[in-house]
Amino acid sequence: MPAPSAADFARLRALCAIEDIDARQTRQVYEVFTGKELTTIPVGTAEDVAAAFAKARTAQAAWAARPARERAAIMERFRSLVIEHRDFLMDVAQAETGKARAAAQEEILDMMLNARYYAREANRLLSPKRVQGLLPGLVKTVVNHWPKGVIGVIAPWNYPMALSISDSIPALLAGNAVVVKPDSQTPYCTLANAELLYAAGIPREVFAVVPGPGSVVGTAIVEHCDYLMFTGSTATGRTLAEQCGRRLIGFSAELGGKNPMIVTKGANIDVAAKAATRACFSNAGQLCISIERIYVEREVADEFTAKFGQRVRDMRLSTAYDFTADMGSLMSEDQVKTMSNHVDDAKVKGAKVVAGGNARPDLGPLFYEPTVLTDVTDEMECGRNETFGPLVSIYPVADVEEAIARANDTEYGLNASVWAGSKAEGEAIAARLQAGTVNVDEGYALAFGSTAAPMGGMKASGVGRRHGADGILKYTESQTVSTARVINLDAPLGISQTLWQKALTPMIQLVQKLPGR
Repeated sequence: MPAPSAADFARLRALCAIEDIDARQTRQVYEVFTGKELTTIPVGTAEDVAAAFAKARTAQAAWAARPARERAAIMERFRSLVIEHRDFLMDVAQAETGKARAAAQEEILDMMLNARYYAREANRLLSPKRVQGLLPGLVKTVVNHWPKGVIGVIAPWNYPMALSISDSIPALLAGNAVVVKPDSQTPYCTLANAELLYAAGIPREVFAVVPGPGSVVGTAIVEHCDYLMFTGSTATGRTLAEQCGRRLIGFSAELGGKNPMIVTKGANIDVAAKAATRACFSNAGQLCISIERIYVEREVADEFTAKFGQRVRDMRLSTAYDFTADMGSLMSEDQVKTMSNHVDDAKVKGAKVVAGGNARPDLGPLFYEPTVLTDVTDEMECGRNETFGPLVSIYPVADVEEAIARANDTEYGLNASVWAGSKAEGEAIAARLQAGTVNVDEGYALAFGSTAAPMGGMKASGVGRRHGADGILKYTESQTVSTARVINLDAPLGISQTLWQKALTPMIQLVQKLPGR
Protein backbone atom coordinates (compact mmCIF):
# COMPACT_ATOMS: atom_id res chain seq x y z
CA MET A 1 0.00 0.00 0.00
CA PRO A 2 1.56 3.33 -1.03
CA ALA A 3 1.76 6.62 0.80
CA PRO A 4 -1.08 9.11 0.18
CA SER A 5 -1.15 10.70 -3.27
CA ALA A 6 -0.29 14.23 -4.39
CA ALA A 7 -4.01 14.86 -4.89
CA ASP A 8 -4.68 13.85 -1.29
CA PHE A 9 -2.07 16.26 0.01
CA ALA A 10 -3.31 19.09 -2.21
CA ARG A 11 -6.85 18.65 -0.92
CA LEU A 12 -5.71 18.68 2.70
CA ARG A 13 -3.29 21.58 2.20
CA ALA A 14 -6.22 23.82 1.28
CA LEU A 15 -7.62 23.35 4.79
CA CYS A 16 -4.79 25.30 6.44
CA ALA A 17 -5.97 28.50 8.13
CA ILE A 18 -3.66 30.60 5.95
CA GLU A 19 -4.64 33.33 3.50
CA ASP A 20 -3.09 33.46 0.01
CA ILE A 21 -1.88 29.94 0.58
CA ASP A 22 -0.39 29.47 -2.90
CA ALA A 23 1.88 32.49 -2.49
CA ARG A 24 3.34 31.36 0.81
CA GLN A 25 6.78 30.04 1.66
CA THR A 26 6.63 26.28 2.00
CA ARG A 27 8.41 23.57 3.94
CA GLN A 28 9.12 20.06 2.70
CA VAL A 29 7.35 17.11 4.31
CA TYR A 30 9.17 13.78 3.95
CA GLU A 31 8.21 10.14 3.93
CA VAL A 32 10.13 9.01 6.99
CA PHE A 33 10.59 5.43 5.77
CA THR A 34 12.56 6.53 2.70
CA GLY A 35 13.61 10.14 3.30
CA LYS A 36 11.92 11.15 0.02
CA GLU A 37 9.88 14.32 -0.23
CA LEU A 38 6.17 13.62 0.00
CA THR A 39 4.84 17.12 -0.45
CA THR A 40 5.15 20.62 0.98
CA ILE A 41 3.22 22.59 3.58
CA PRO A 42 2.76 26.37 3.72
CA VAL A 43 4.54 28.07 6.61
CA GLY A 44 2.23 30.04 8.83
CA THR A 45 3.06 33.38 10.45
CA ALA A 46 2.10 35.25 13.59
CA GLU A 47 -0.34 37.23 11.46
CA ASP A 48 -2.02 34.00 10.38
CA VAL A 49 -2.44 33.02 14.01
CA ALA A 50 -3.92 36.40 14.88
CA ALA A 51 -6.38 36.12 12.00
CA ALA A 52 -7.37 32.58 13.00
CA PHE A 53 -8.03 33.69 16.56
CA ALA A 54 -10.06 36.70 15.42
CA LYS A 55 -12.30 34.46 13.30
CA ALA A 56 -12.47 31.86 16.07
CA ARG A 57 -13.62 34.43 18.64
CA THR A 58 -16.41 35.61 16.36
CA ALA A 59 -17.55 32.05 15.62
CA GLN A 60 -17.16 30.71 19.16
CA ALA A 61 -20.14 32.54 20.63
CA ALA A 62 -22.55 30.94 18.17
CA TRP A 63 -20.88 27.53 18.62
CA ALA A 64 -21.20 27.76 22.42
CA ALA A 65 -24.85 28.77 22.08
CA ARG A 66 -25.66 25.49 20.35
CA PRO A 67 -27.00 22.82 22.73
CA ALA A 68 -24.36 20.45 24.08
CA ARG A 69 -26.31 17.51 22.66
CA GLU A 70 -26.07 19.04 19.20
CA ARG A 71 -22.31 19.43 19.51
CA ALA A 72 -22.15 15.83 20.75
CA ALA A 73 -24.05 14.58 17.68
CA ILE A 74 -21.45 16.24 15.45
CA MET A 75 -18.67 14.48 17.36
CA GLU A 76 -20.44 11.14 16.96
CA ARG A 77 -20.51 11.76 13.21
CA PHE A 78 -16.80 12.51 13.33
CA ARG A 79 -16.18 9.19 15.10
CA SER A 80 -18.06 7.37 12.36
CA LEU A 81 -16.00 9.13 9.70
CA VAL A 82 -12.75 8.19 11.46
CA ILE A 83 -13.82 4.54 11.35
CA GLU A 84 -14.84 4.82 7.70
CA HIS A 85 -11.56 6.48 6.65
CA ARG A 86 -9.22 4.70 9.09
CA ASP A 87 -7.06 3.11 6.37
CA PHE A 88 -6.31 6.47 4.78
CA LEU A 89 -5.62 8.03 8.19
CA MET A 90 -3.19 5.24 9.05
CA ASP A 91 -1.46 5.71 5.70
CA VAL A 92 -0.95 9.40 6.47
CA ALA A 93 0.31 8.62 9.96
CA GLN A 94 2.80 6.05 8.71
CA ALA A 95 4.04 8.29 5.91
CA GLU A 96 4.66 11.30 8.14
CA THR A 97 5.98 9.51 11.25
CA GLY A 98 7.47 6.22 10.05
CA LYS A 99 5.62 4.28 12.72
CA ALA A 100 4.44 0.71 12.29
CA ARG A 101 0.80 0.33 11.36
CA ALA A 102 -0.12 -1.07 14.78
CA ALA A 103 1.10 2.19 16.34
CA ALA A 104 -0.80 4.16 13.70
CA GLN A 105 -3.94 2.23 14.63
CA GLU A 106 -3.48 3.34 18.25
CA GLU A 107 -4.16 6.87 17.04
CA ILE A 108 -7.40 5.78 15.38
CA LEU A 109 -8.53 3.96 18.51
CA ASP A 110 -7.68 6.93 20.71
CA MET A 111 -9.79 9.33 18.62
CA MET A 112 -12.67 6.83 18.58
CA LEU A 113 -12.54 6.41 22.36
CA ASN A 114 -12.35 10.12 23.12
CA ALA A 115 -15.07 11.09 20.65
CA ARG A 116 -17.48 8.48 22.02
CA TYR A 117 -16.77 9.14 25.70
CA TYR A 118 -17.10 12.92 25.52
CA ALA A 119 -20.03 12.85 23.11
CA ARG A 120 -21.91 10.74 25.63
CA GLU A 121 -20.75 12.50 28.79
CA ALA A 122 -20.40 16.16 27.79
CA ASN A 123 -24.00 17.14 28.43
CA ARG A 124 -23.96 15.57 31.90
CA LEU A 125 -20.58 17.02 32.86
CA LEU A 126 -21.36 20.51 31.57
CA SER A 127 -24.93 20.82 32.83
CA PRO A 128 -25.59 23.13 35.82
CA LYS A 129 -25.28 21.16 39.05
CA ARG A 130 -27.09 21.78 42.29
CA VAL A 131 -24.74 21.50 45.28
CA GLN A 132 -25.13 21.97 49.02
CA GLY A 133 -25.79 25.55 49.95
CA LEU A 134 -24.73 27.27 53.13
CA LEU A 135 -28.11 26.83 54.85
CA PRO A 136 -30.32 23.86 53.79
CA GLY A 137 -33.63 25.01 52.39
CA LEU A 138 -32.67 28.65 52.72
CA VAL A 139 -29.88 28.83 50.13
CA LYS A 140 -29.86 27.40 46.60
CA THR A 141 -26.36 26.93 45.09
CA VAL A 142 -25.71 25.93 41.48
CA VAL A 143 -22.41 25.45 39.64
CA ASN A 144 -22.28 26.44 35.97
CA HIS A 145 -19.51 25.80 33.45
CA TRP A 146 -18.67 28.43 30.83
CA PRO A 147 -16.34 27.74 27.88
CA LYS A 148 -13.05 29.56 28.23
CA GLY A 149 -13.16 30.92 24.68
CA VAL A 150 -10.47 29.94 22.20
CA ILE A 151 -8.15 27.09 23.16
CA GLY A 152 -4.62 26.79 21.83
CA VAL A 153 -3.29 23.27 21.16
CA ILE A 154 0.40 22.75 20.43
CA ALA A 155 0.75 19.15 19.28
CA PRO A 156 3.82 16.88 18.99
CA TRP A 157 5.04 14.67 16.17
CA ASN A 158 5.02 11.29 17.89
CA TYR A 159 1.23 10.78 18.08
CA PRO A 160 0.15 13.72 15.93
CA MET A 161 -3.47 12.66 15.50
CA ALA A 162 -4.24 11.57 19.05
CA LEU A 163 -2.43 14.51 20.62
CA SER A 164 -3.97 17.19 18.42
CA ILE A 165 -7.47 15.90 17.67
CA SER A 166 -8.26 13.95 20.83
CA ASP A 167 -7.18 16.89 22.97
CA SER A 168 -9.39 19.19 20.89
CA ILE A 169 -12.51 17.02 21.13
CA PRO A 170 -13.44 17.91 24.74
CA ALA A 171 -12.51 21.56 24.18
CA LEU A 172 -14.91 21.74 21.23
CA LEU A 173 -17.66 19.89 23.08
CA ALA A 174 -17.31 22.34 25.98
CA GLY A 175 -18.24 25.15 23.56
CA ASN A 176 -14.78 26.49 22.81
CA ALA A 177 -13.12 27.20 19.50
CA VAL A 178 -9.68 25.65 18.94
CA VAL A 179 -6.56 26.76 17.09
CA VAL A 180 -4.01 23.96 16.57
CA LYS A 181 -0.33 24.15 15.70
CA PRO A 182 0.68 20.71 14.45
CA ASP A 183 4.32 19.74 14.53
CA SER A 184 6.08 20.91 11.38
CA GLN A 185 7.01 17.33 10.51
CA THR A 186 3.47 15.95 10.75
CA PRO A 187 0.96 18.63 9.65
CA TYR A 188 -1.11 16.35 7.42
CA CYS A 189 -1.99 14.04 10.29
CA THR A 190 -3.93 16.91 11.82
CA LEU A 191 -5.30 18.21 8.50
CA ALA A 192 -6.60 14.76 7.51
CA ASN A 193 -8.75 14.73 10.63
CA ALA A 194 -9.69 18.39 10.28
CA GLU A 195 -11.26 17.41 6.97
CA LEU A 196 -13.41 14.85 8.80
CA LEU A 197 -14.33 17.29 11.57
CA TYR A 198 -15.56 19.76 8.97
CA ALA A 199 -17.48 17.04 7.16
CA ALA A 200 -19.11 16.09 10.47
CA GLY A 201 -20.33 19.64 11.00
CA ILE A 202 -17.63 21.57 12.89
CA PRO A 203 -17.44 25.13 11.42
CA ARG A 204 -14.02 25.83 9.92
CA GLU A 205 -13.58 29.00 11.97
CA VAL A 206 -14.21 26.99 15.16
CA PHE A 207 -11.36 24.55 14.47
CA ALA A 208 -8.37 26.10 12.71
CA VAL A 209 -5.03 24.50 11.81
CA VAL A 210 -2.04 26.83 11.46
CA PRO A 211 1.20 24.99 10.54
CA GLY A 212 4.54 26.64 11.13
CA PRO A 213 7.56 26.77 13.45
CA GLY A 214 7.03 26.73 17.19
CA SER A 215 9.12 29.86 17.65
CA VAL A 216 6.64 31.80 15.50
CA VAL A 217 3.26 30.03 15.38
CA GLY A 218 3.55 28.43 18.80
CA THR A 219 4.55 31.69 20.44
CA ALA A 220 1.68 33.53 18.77
CA ILE A 221 -0.81 30.90 19.96
CA VAL A 222 0.35 31.35 23.55
CA GLU A 223 -0.04 35.12 23.15
CA HIS A 224 -3.65 34.84 21.91
CA CYS A 225 -5.25 31.79 23.52
CA ASP A 226 -7.47 31.65 26.59
CA TYR A 227 -6.07 28.27 27.64
CA LEU A 228 -3.16 26.19 26.35
CA MET A 229 -2.90 22.42 25.87
CA PHE A 230 0.63 21.19 25.17
CA THR A 231 2.30 17.82 24.76
CA GLY A 232 6.07 17.67 24.48
CA SER A 233 9.31 17.90 26.41
CA THR A 234 9.57 18.98 30.03
CA ALA A 235 12.02 21.74 29.08
CA THR A 236 9.58 23.29 26.57
CA GLY A 237 6.71 22.77 29.00
CA ARG A 238 8.49 24.85 31.63
CA THR A 239 8.98 27.69 29.14
CA LEU A 240 5.34 27.63 28.05
CA ALA A 241 4.16 27.50 31.67
CA GLU A 242 6.10 30.70 32.39
CA GLN A 243 4.56 32.39 29.35
CA CYS A 244 1.05 31.32 30.36
CA GLY A 245 1.70 32.41 33.92
CA ARG A 246 2.58 35.91 32.81
CA ARG A 247 -0.77 36.10 31.00
CA LEU A 248 -2.63 34.44 33.90
CA ILE A 249 -4.20 31.84 31.61
CA GLY A 250 -4.65 28.15 32.32
CA PHE A 251 -2.18 25.56 31.07
CA SER A 252 -2.25 21.77 30.79
CA ALA A 253 0.69 19.69 29.65
CA GLU A 254 1.79 16.10 29.28
CA LEU A 255 5.57 16.16 29.41
CA GLY A 256 8.50 13.73 29.61
CA GLY A 257 8.82 10.38 31.33
CA LYS A 258 11.38 7.79 32.37
CA ASN A 259 8.77 5.16 32.98
CA PRO A 260 9.44 2.05 35.11
CA MET A 261 8.20 -1.51 34.97
CA ILE A 262 8.36 -3.81 37.99
CA VAL A 263 8.45 -7.59 37.57
CA THR A 264 8.20 -9.64 40.76
CA LYS A 265 9.38 -13.21 41.28
CA GLY A 266 5.77 -14.42 41.26
CA ALA A 267 4.93 -12.94 37.84
CA ASN A 268 4.34 -15.01 34.74
CA ILE A 269 7.69 -14.32 33.08
CA ASP A 270 6.67 -15.50 29.62
CA VAL A 271 3.66 -13.18 29.55
CA ALA A 272 5.60 -10.26 31.01
CA ALA A 273 8.47 -10.68 28.54
CA LYS A 274 6.10 -10.73 25.58
CA ALA A 275 4.11 -7.70 26.73
CA ALA A 276 7.28 -5.75 27.52
CA THR A 277 8.23 -5.66 23.82
CA ARG A 278 5.11 -3.61 23.10
CA ALA A 279 5.40 -1.59 26.33
CA CYS A 280 8.95 -0.55 25.46
CA PHE A 281 8.99 -0.38 21.67
CA SER A 282 5.56 0.72 20.45
CA ASN A 283 6.17 3.60 18.05
CA ALA A 284 9.89 2.78 18.34
CA GLY A 285 9.81 3.95 21.97
CA GLN A 286 8.82 7.45 20.88
CA LEU A 287 5.92 7.47 23.29
CA CYS A 288 5.80 9.53 26.49
CA ILE A 289 4.31 6.60 28.43
CA SER A 290 6.56 3.83 27.08
CA ILE A 291 8.80 1.87 29.45
CA GLU A 292 12.53 2.71 29.68
CA ARG A 293 13.43 1.03 33.01
CA ILE A 294 12.62 -2.53 34.10
CA TYR A 295 13.19 -3.63 37.72
CA VAL A 296 13.13 -7.42 38.14
CA GLU A 297 13.48 -9.36 41.38
CA ARG A 298 16.85 -11.05 41.32
CA GLU A 299 15.49 -14.63 41.54
CA VAL A 300 13.91 -14.28 38.08
CA ALA A 301 16.10 -11.56 36.54
CA ASP A 302 18.18 -13.91 34.40
CA GLU A 303 15.11 -15.74 33.13
CA PHE A 304 13.30 -12.53 32.29
CA THR A 305 16.37 -11.00 30.60
CA ALA A 306 16.91 -14.08 28.45
CA LYS A 307 13.27 -14.39 27.37
CA PHE A 308 12.76 -10.68 26.83
CA GLY A 309 16.05 -10.37 24.96
CA GLN A 310 15.09 -13.18 22.59
CA ARG A 311 11.69 -11.65 21.90
CA VAL A 312 13.33 -8.31 21.12
CA ARG A 313 15.83 -9.94 18.76
CA ASP A 314 12.90 -11.60 16.99
CA MET A 315 11.02 -8.35 16.39
CA ARG A 316 10.29 -7.48 12.76
CA LEU A 317 11.36 -4.04 11.56
CA SER A 318 9.76 -2.90 8.33
CA THR A 319 8.61 -0.01 6.14
CA ALA A 320 5.42 -1.84 5.22
CA TYR A 321 2.09 -0.02 5.09
CA ASP A 322 0.41 -3.03 6.70
CA PHE A 323 0.36 -4.88 10.03
CA THR A 324 3.36 -7.13 9.38
CA ALA A 325 5.89 -4.95 11.25
CA ASP A 326 6.50 -5.02 15.00
CA MET A 327 8.34 -1.72 14.86
CA GLY A 328 8.90 1.01 12.32
CA SER A 329 11.36 3.85 11.97
CA LEU A 330 12.47 6.61 14.27
CA MET A 331 11.14 10.02 13.31
CA SER A 332 14.17 12.19 12.69
CA GLU A 333 17.94 12.36 12.53
CA ASP A 334 17.91 14.00 15.96
CA GLN A 335 16.14 10.96 17.42
CA VAL A 336 18.67 8.62 15.81
CA LYS A 337 21.54 10.71 17.17
CA THR A 338 20.10 10.66 20.69
CA MET A 339 19.59 6.92 20.50
CA SER A 340 23.12 6.31 19.19
CA ASN A 341 24.68 8.62 21.77
CA HIS A 342 22.85 6.95 24.67
CA VAL A 343 23.74 3.42 23.52
CA ASP A 344 27.36 4.22 22.66
CA ASP A 345 27.89 6.10 25.92
CA ALA A 346 26.46 3.19 27.91
CA LYS A 347 28.65 0.64 26.15
CA VAL A 348 31.80 2.70 26.73
CA LYS A 349 30.96 2.99 30.44
CA GLY A 350 30.38 -0.74 30.92
CA ALA A 351 26.79 -1.54 29.99
CA LYS A 352 26.07 -4.88 28.34
CA VAL A 353 23.96 -5.09 25.17
CA VAL A 354 21.39 -7.89 25.45
CA ALA A 355 19.67 -7.11 22.16
CA GLY A 356 19.96 -4.53 19.39
CA GLY A 357 22.44 -1.70 19.74
CA ASN A 358 22.83 -0.77 16.07
CA ALA A 359 21.41 1.63 13.51
CA ARG A 360 19.80 -0.07 10.49
CA PRO A 361 20.34 2.13 7.43
CA ASP A 362 19.77 -0.95 5.29
CA LEU A 363 16.08 -0.71 6.18
CA GLY A 364 15.71 3.05 5.94
CA PRO A 365 17.60 6.22 6.83
CA LEU A 366 16.19 6.50 10.37
CA PHE A 367 15.90 2.90 11.58
CA TYR A 368 17.53 1.75 14.82
CA GLU A 369 17.21 -1.67 16.38
CA PRO A 370 15.13 -2.11 19.54
CA THR A 371 17.81 -2.24 22.21
CA VAL A 372 18.03 -3.83 25.66
CA LEU A 373 20.86 -3.04 28.10
CA THR A 374 21.96 -4.32 31.48
CA ASP A 375 24.53 -2.99 33.98
CA VAL A 376 23.36 0.58 33.37
CA THR A 377 24.39 3.16 35.98
CA ASP A 378 23.29 6.71 36.74
CA GLU A 379 26.55 8.05 35.27
CA MET A 380 25.43 6.92 31.83
CA GLU A 381 23.38 9.27 29.63
CA CYS A 382 20.51 6.79 29.50
CA GLY A 383 20.58 6.16 33.23
CA ARG A 384 18.28 8.99 34.30
CA ASN A 385 17.58 10.94 31.11
CA GLU A 386 14.66 10.15 28.84
CA THR A 387 15.87 8.56 25.59
CA PHE A 388 12.51 8.68 23.82
CA GLY A 389 13.60 5.90 21.54
CA PRO A 390 13.74 2.08 21.39
CA LEU A 391 16.01 1.66 24.43
CA VAL A 392 15.28 -0.02 27.75
CA SER A 393 17.51 -1.03 30.66
CA ILE A 394 17.00 -4.01 32.99
CA TYR A 395 17.93 -3.73 36.69
CA PRO A 396 17.92 -6.78 39.01
CA VAL A 397 16.70 -5.83 42.52
CA ALA A 398 16.73 -7.59 45.87
CA ASP A 399 12.99 -7.32 46.52
CA VAL A 400 9.81 -5.39 45.82
CA GLU A 401 10.73 -2.67 48.28
CA GLU A 402 13.91 -1.87 46.35
CA ALA A 403 11.98 -1.98 43.08
CA ILE A 404 9.44 0.57 44.34
CA ALA A 405 12.13 2.85 45.77
CA ARG A 406 14.13 2.83 42.55
CA ALA A 407 11.06 3.23 40.36
CA ASN A 408 10.15 6.38 42.32
CA ASP A 409 13.72 7.73 42.30
CA THR A 410 13.28 10.05 39.32
CA GLU A 411 12.14 13.58 38.58
CA TYR A 412 9.44 12.11 36.33
CA GLY A 413 6.13 10.49 37.19
CA LEU A 414 4.07 9.79 34.08
CA ASN A 415 3.39 6.06 33.69
CA ALA A 416 4.38 2.76 35.30
CA SER A 417 3.76 -0.95 34.79
CA VAL A 418 3.56 -3.77 37.35
CA TRP A 419 3.73 -7.53 36.85
CA ALA A 420 3.23 -9.59 40.02
CA GLY A 421 2.08 -12.97 41.26
CA SER A 422 -1.49 -11.81 41.82
CA LYS A 423 -3.74 -8.91 40.86
CA ALA A 424 -3.94 -7.88 44.53
CA GLU A 425 -0.16 -7.76 44.87
CA GLY A 426 0.13 -5.82 41.64
CA GLU A 427 -2.47 -3.27 42.71
CA ALA A 428 -0.81 -2.85 46.11
CA ILE A 429 2.51 -2.08 44.40
CA ALA A 430 0.79 0.24 41.93
CA ALA A 431 -0.72 2.32 44.74
CA ARG A 432 2.79 3.14 46.00
CA LEU A 433 4.23 4.30 42.68
CA GLN A 434 4.54 8.03 42.03
CA ALA A 435 3.04 8.04 38.55
CA GLY A 436 -0.11 9.54 37.08
CA THR A 437 -1.08 6.22 35.49
CA VAL A 438 -0.11 2.70 36.54
CA ASN A 439 -0.96 -0.45 34.58
CA VAL A 440 -1.13 -3.85 36.29
CA ASP A 441 -0.37 -6.74 33.90
CA GLU A 442 -0.09 -4.27 30.99
CA GLY A 443 2.46 -1.71 29.87
CA TYR A 444 0.55 1.48 29.14
CA ALA A 445 -2.54 0.95 26.99
CA LEU A 446 -5.13 0.06 29.63
CA ALA A 447 -4.80 3.26 31.64
CA PHE A 448 -4.42 5.50 28.59
CA GLY A 449 -7.41 3.86 26.95
CA SER A 450 -9.62 4.25 30.02
CA THR A 451 -10.95 7.60 28.83
CA ALA A 452 -13.32 7.94 31.79
CA ALA A 453 -10.29 8.18 34.11
CA PRO A 454 -7.84 11.10 34.31
CA MET A 455 -4.48 10.72 32.57
CA GLY A 456 -1.40 12.89 33.18
CA GLY A 457 1.88 13.19 34.99
CA MET A 458 3.16 13.80 38.49
CA LYS A 459 6.34 15.78 39.26
CA ALA A 460 8.13 16.97 36.11
CA SER A 461 5.92 14.85 33.85
CA GLY A 462 3.11 17.32 33.53
CA VAL A 463 0.44 19.69 34.76
CA GLY A 464 -3.28 18.97 34.62
CA ARG A 465 -5.02 15.93 33.17
CA ARG A 466 -6.58 14.75 29.93
CA HIS A 467 -9.47 12.25 29.88
CA GLY A 468 -12.31 11.90 32.34
CA ALA A 469 -14.22 14.81 33.81
CA ASP A 470 -10.96 16.71 34.29
CA GLY A 471 -10.27 16.48 30.57
CA ILE A 472 -13.31 18.57 29.61
CA LEU A 473 -13.87 20.72 32.70
CA LYS A 474 -10.34 22.15 32.43
CA TYR A 475 -11.55 23.89 29.27
CA THR A 476 -14.28 25.68 31.23
CA GLU A 477 -14.63 28.40 33.83
CA SER A 478 -16.61 27.31 36.89
CA GLN A 479 -19.24 29.75 38.08
CA THR A 480 -21.07 29.47 41.41
CA VAL A 481 -24.52 31.05 41.69
CA SER A 482 -26.02 31.13 45.19
CA THR A 483 -29.54 32.43 45.79
CA ALA A 484 -31.02 33.44 49.14
CA ARG A 485 -34.41 31.71 49.04
CA VAL A 486 -35.84 33.07 52.31
CA ILE A 487 -33.31 35.21 54.17
CA ASN A 488 -29.78 36.45 53.59
CA LEU A 489 -27.06 36.73 56.24
CA ASP A 490 -28.14 40.11 57.57
CA ALA A 491 -29.73 40.03 61.00
CA PRO A 492 -33.48 39.32 60.66
CA LEU A 493 -35.91 42.06 61.53
CA GLY A 494 -36.22 42.46 65.29
CA ILE A 495 -32.91 40.71 66.16
CA SER A 496 -29.92 42.80 67.17
CA GLN A 497 -26.66 42.60 65.25
CA THR A 498 -24.87 41.44 68.41
CA LEU A 499 -27.30 38.62 69.08
CA TRP A 500 -27.28 37.57 65.41
CA GLN A 501 -23.48 37.38 65.23
CA LYS A 502 -23.35 35.33 68.44
CA ALA A 503 -25.90 32.93 66.98
CA LEU A 504 -24.07 32.32 63.68
CA THR A 505 -21.40 29.90 64.96
CA PRO A 506 -23.77 27.57 66.88
CA MET A 507 -26.22 27.75 63.95
CA ILE A 508 -23.54 26.58 61.50
CA GLN A 509 -22.47 23.89 64.01
CA LEU A 510 -26.04 22.63 64.03
CA VAL A 511 -26.17 22.59 60.23
CA GLN A 512 -22.95 20.58 60.08
CA LYS A 513 -24.50 17.86 62.25
CA LEU A 514 -27.18 17.21 59.64
CA PRO A 515 -26.86 14.03 57.51
CA GLY A 516 -24.48 14.53 54.61
CA ARG A 517 -22.90 17.66 56.08
